[in-house]
Amino acid sequence: MDTIESLGYLKGLIDGLELDENSKEAKIFKAVCEVLDNLTDDVCELADEIDDLNDEIDIMDEDIADLEDYVYDDDEDDDDWDDDDEYEEYAVECPNCGEEFEVDEETLLSGSVECPNCGESLEFEFDAEEDEDEE
Repeated sequence: MDTIESLGYLKGLIDGLELDENSKEAKIFKAVCEVLDNLTDDVCELADEIDDLNDEIDIMDEDIADLEDYVYDDDEDDDDWDDDDEYEEYAVECPNCGEEFEVDEETLLSGSVECPNCGESLEFEFDAEEDEDEE
């Protein structure tokens, strides 16, 4: 039984008592039923508003999914990013302060980087022949 049905059942039980409407008990039961009726109306209104909000959230969720598809679309025609453009990460230890950090291949190939801890300029030597031998 839902709340509205339960309230109707309770009102029927009270009416079945056949109390004198002028008695204190009848007035109390009537007042309690009015409060319960108001609470039931409030709960029903809140449930309807929650349903409306859930519908709006579903619509926004679909819109966000469409937007994500548009923004993050991985078309094969998109040549902005190739697998060849990916760089490996290399661990570097600063000889001055001992700080360990990572640099990407592009930074390594540029020849130098500053230590994020102490600011020491670290120089890298890159031998192209060694790189070709590894391939």
